[in-house]
Amino acid sequence: MVKAADKIIMKGMQFYGYHGALEEEGRLGQRFELDLELYLDLQPAGSTDDLKKTVSYADVYKTVSRLFTEKKYQLLEALAENIAVQIIRHFNLDGVKVRIKKPQAPIDGVFEYMGVEIVRTSKGLRGK
Repeated sequence: MVKAADKIIMKGMQFYGYHGALEEEGRLGQRFELDLELYLDLQPAGSTDDLKKTVSYADVYKTVSRLFTEKKYQLLEALAENIAVQIIRHFNLDGVKVRIKKPQAPIDGVFEYMGVEIVRTSKGLRGK
């Protein structure tokens, strides 16, 4: 799967977006929750206490926020894929896990959320 067993966890990020297959979702929008696991070797940062040898949470958050709001997606799968690819490339990661939750999905029923989770590696992106 992913080369490094180390990871940075970013959990419970919330964004307002206009993603979904229904017209109302694109017009009215809704709240989404996003979790990330960033896979990279944390040993160099851990042994030197040097921010330059790891990834800035703030920079990742800003990038995800921009990607989340700059375009509307019908499918969470497409949004998650774009976030994964861009985050891996921009921050030179071994891989990433992206989980997007839609707590107010337009479904008649009782549920905590509907969502998607994908895992992508830098090796899998070669040629994309």
